[in-house]
Amino acid sequence: MIPEDIDLKQLAEELREKLPPGEPVGYLRGKSAMRDLLVHEHAYSDLEAEELVDTLEAQGFLHFLGDPTERSHAESHWDIEPHR
Repeated sequence: MIPEDIDLKQLAEELREKLPPGEPVGYLRGKSAMRDLLVHEHAYSDLEAEELVDTLEAQGFLHFLGDPTERSHAESHWDIEPHR
């Protein structure tokens, strides 16, 4: 369960700052990279981190710039809000 006191904007900014330039790439690989970063940085369980990434996406903080259902978009990038 995700505590309601988590600042999603701050979490998105942290993901943007801590992921290497040009990352994350690919829909599933990108989600996995963001989940793994949250697990490593905050000691969330895999499930908690996965739920946080899904919540960030649903709330508009994470945007996949391709179509995850199309193979031709497999190498598309994620846009992480907020931008400075």
